[in-house]
Amino acid sequence: MGKVHPRALNSSSTYNFTSKKEIFTLWMKSLVLNGKGCTVFDSNGQIVYRVDNYNCKSIDKVHLMDQQGNTLFTILRKHYNLFRFWEGYRSPATRSDHRKGPSFRVYKSYRMFRGVSAYGVKLGLDKNQPYTYKIESSTSKSPCKISDQFGVLVAELSRKKSNCGVDLGDDVLTMVVGPNVDLSLIMGLVVAYSLINCKI
Repeated sequence: MGKVHPRALNSSSTYNFTSKKEIFTLWMKSLVLNGKGCTVFDSNGQIVYRVDNYNCKSIDKVHLMDQQGNTLFTILRKHYNLFRFWEGYRSPATRSDHRKGPSFRVYKSYRMFRGVSAYGVKLGLDKNQPYTYKIESSTSKSPCKISDQFGVLVAELSRKKSNCGVDLGDDVLTMVVGPNVDLSLIMGLVVAYSLINCKI
């Protein structure tokens, strides 16, 4: 079996915004023994993001962290009547940030078009006119695409292949992110999407 990434080193830099297209490896596993989560490597094999869930029986809150364990987003499961969704709160948050509300909300749309499942994403919920992203996948177990409100592709996940073209497994993905994008936000959306589909 091929390695998830050829080398994994500690990184001293924190990713925020892209200046060019970036490629990451997502391993839908926690590095914590018997935990659930996700570990994200950059193109140099350095860990840049991680999610560790220690309570596998009840997942109502998870934390997206950087390589040093600093929380970037706290992602909470919410429900309103029969409508269920996940909301992400950027960290560290001040009191005014909490009053403004979450940074994003991800929810599943039950309308399908040509076998494609759609997930709505509302951003900037603390503003009067939030803008949206859209997440699409052919099935709940397949990789996904994230597009902005104009239909421009922002990020895309696909199964990762080894150098000789062999799939590394359902839980190893390649994520390509376009330029001028908030990487931690995209990772927050991917985590929420994965939680909706019980992948974390």
